[in-house]
Amino acid sequence: MLESTWQWFLGGGSQQILLTAIVFLLIGLFLGKRMRSPGEGQQPVAADRGDRSFFKGVQYLLSEDHDQAIEEFTKSVQVNSDTIETYVTLGNLYRSRGDIDRAIRIRQNIILRPNLDEQIKLGALFDLGKDYLKGGFLNRALKTFLQVSQKKPDDVRILKEIERIYEGLKDWENAYATRQKIAGLEKGHHEHILAHHLVEAGKVYQEKDDVGRAKTLFSKATSIQKECVDAYLHLGDLHFKKQEYKKAIAAWKKVAEVAPQFTFLAYRRLEGAYTRMKNLEPVEVFLKECARSNPDAFTHMALARYLYNKDDMAGALEEINNALSLNPGFWEARRFRGQMFLNRGASEDILADYGELIEGLNVPYLRFRCAQCGFEPNELLWKCPQCNQWDTIGLINDNESP
Repeated sequence: MLESTWQWFLGGGSQQILLTAIVFLLIGLFLGKRMRSPGEGQQPVAADRGDRSFFKGVQYLLSEDHDQAIEEFTKSVQVNSDTIETYVTLGNLYRSRGDIDRAIRIRQNIILRPNLDEQIKLGALFDLGKDYLKGGFLNRALKTFLQVSQKKPDDVRILKEIERIYEGLKDWENAYATRQKIAGLEKGHHEHILAHHLVEAGKVYQEKDDVGRAKTLFSKATSIQKECVDAYLHLGDLHFKKQEYKKAIAAWKKVAEVAPQFTFLAYRRLEGAYTRMKNLEPVEVFLKECARSNPDAFTHMALARYLYNKDDMAGALEEINNALSLNPGFWEARRFRGQMFLNRGASEDILADYGELIEGLNVPYLRFRCAQCGFEPNELLWKCPQCNQWDTIGLINDNESP
């Protein structure tokens, strides 16, 4: 039992301070017995003093007084410098309070110890990688985690740290290769992450005007995950740039098929393509079909804009009212309706009053929230920057509680 507990500790459970305290209480009891066993060569008084400091440190951890815990653990190692686990605790405490330099020095000193158990060394290397990561030294962290992974190639926890760094470095192809390894070791759904890695890699080639390579990656992403909206959007953008308007339209319309809730991302793109083809009628047909099959405020809003530009004021007003009936707090729709009233030439006093009102309603009408951690970005992101999860950000309904 003690061995498995020790392995848990070395494996990163120390990030949870209260659980660490409980683990070290068990380890401390074991070490207390060992330090008092015959033949240790320690003076009993010194050993007792080191034990007292160790247990005081544990008590301060339980009360979350990290400064006092550090002070007591430091006293403990001054008495008995052989207790690796106490140094590990100190390193974790220094990292938790942002003192990365000290944490790094402690890990390095542990690693340099002669005759150090291999598993303990790997645990210290892993913690060193976490220290580098916390300090923003991504390349150093990556090198350290890769070193640990060579010895423990099937450790998913380490692979996920490596993947996270590749994502941070925007090395999407290596991130993809790492996620493939994770998928081979861990059950679950990995397709959406693999698809996003491919899309992000494709965007890099797209920026370099390597259209062929970008197209291959976007297409591969849709084959891995057919619901990958970002892939269809960028695939359509590539076709549009090459003036392949029909292919672009087909790619963008695919969004409505696989993920209707994100169809609004394709509206302006479709309008641009049909405009180039000098035939806007299919836009109206498509929007009306979307409004019929998957009614939402954004679709009605897009249709209202289209009809307004077509000088169909009655139809535009009807669609705006449909949007507001579905989402009364859709301020962009209210503002647009106000602009329509203004342009229709109502009473001067009412126009002035309403014009002032609608200017005050110029607020973002697309609001997003991460279902995993609650983070609310200003724009739609496929990966949450706060909890680092893919595909957890979606639209906030007006009636949805915060």
